[in-house]
Amino acid sequence: MQDSKGNSNKDDKRIFILSEERPAKAIVSLGVPLVLGMSIMVLYNLVDTFFIGLLHDDYQMAAVNLAYPVMMIMIAISNMVGAGASSLISRSMGAGNFGKASHTLTAGFLLTVINSAVVASLGLLFLPAIVDGLGAKSNTFGFTSQYVMIILIGSVFVMGNYTFGQLLRSEGSVKYSIAGMIAGTVANIALDPLFIFGMGLEIKGAAIATVLGNAIGMGISVWYYAANKTLLRPAVQYIRPTGEILKEIFWVGVPAALETLLTSVAFIVNNNLAVAYGELTVAAMGIAQKIMSLGNYIYQGFAAGSQPIMGYNYGAKNYHRMLQVLKAGVLVVSGIELFVMLIYGVFAPFLIDIFTNSPEVIATGSKVLRAIMCILPFVGAVSMSRMSFQAMGKPQYAFGITLVRQLILYIPLLLLLNHAFGFDGMIWAQPITEVIMMAASVTLLVRVIHKEWRAQ
Repeated sequence: MQDSKGNSNKDDKRIFILSEERPAKAIVSLGVPLVLGMSIMVLYNLVDTFFIGLLHDDYQMAAVNLAYPVMMIMIAISNMVGAGASSLISRSMGAGNFGKASHTLTAGFLLTVINSAVVASLGLLFLPAIVDGLGAKSNTFGFTSQYVMIILIGSVFVMGNYTFGQLLRSEGSVKYSIAGMIAGTVANIALDPLFIFGMGLEIKGAAIATVLGNAIGMGISVWYYAANKTLLRPAVQYIRPTGEILKEIFWVGVPAALETLLTSVAFIVNNNLAVAYGELTVAAMGIAQKIMSLGNYIYQGFAAGSQPIMGYNYGAKNYHRMLQVLKAGVLVVSGIELFVMLIYGVFAPFLIDIFTNSPEVIATGSKVLRAIMCILPFVGAVSMSRMSFQAMGKPQYAFGITLVRQLILYIPLLLLLNHAFGFDGMIWAQPITEVIMMAASVTLLVRVIHKEWRAQ
């Protein structure tokens, strides 16, 4: 079995990790580089928050948080292509069909460009209505509009950076995917103070730096394909995707996009409830959530690292290995997240203090961080289950997990606990949700794998 460059796939270390490496070592081999890369990507959010905080303007701080759902929506649409194409690529490689994998990769590139153009056009056309819907009020409306407008203009870079990284990971080229993350983040760190303070652009400068950082990250990913350093690469002969490939991409990708969109809806509901307690409360929650993103990226990194392994072995019908990978991944992630949770609990006020000198924001942010950190030992298993279903080409289960998680549990709990206990109640809605979802999602995944195994 050979790839498009004539190399033996059996001799390629990336294929060995997917197919034969010990489960725990395979999870670590693909997961740890992603966790490190994603941890660096935390700086995309934290750097903007840090430098905006140096302006000592809590309304600009709140505006960055209010604008975040727009980024989430872009990621959702990117995830539609990235998750759908990545799942098909991994399964095709596992089945030995490298031509179909390359054809799918090319379709992923094309769809990313088209989607980003549509997002930018519609977003700019309806900008005032979008900002109003995000929950921006008089003190934050103008700042939020400025940030969102610039992010929309640079949508091709934001969306391309996210999607192309996923496509690289689908073939096991994890180190290549994180190179773009690191380069983009370093650029963002360097450009933020230049634009925010040096050019006096304040929140607009933060948005410009974010777009340029993503542009550099996307450029690095494209270069790896152009330089023939990957197992697969896009080709002109595959520029027209087949109906079968588009169907399979969207079959997995649309539910994946809806998952992220539902998360964005929950985020907006959360922000709108928080606004009732004052716009500075939104700023405090924003800081706490961005600090939490480090813990979030740990479980997301391991889940993303497990996806190509699960997809490859599903394509190869190696169900025993899939169960081993799931068990190893849950144990590794839960153990690491317990340690992170301890750090957050002890140092919460000190971490919030890095980004603001407001006593009110520090006190509220610490309370929020110490509540939401309780999701960490549980949410990793939920994420791995969702990613595994996507890798298997069974998006109905992945979407079902998200549907129950966000619409049936989290949002109703937000509203109920907020009504019953006020702000102290609403911040505990997510931890309660994740405890329930861990048991439900892992049980469902194990049952589905066993069912397919018995039917083999």
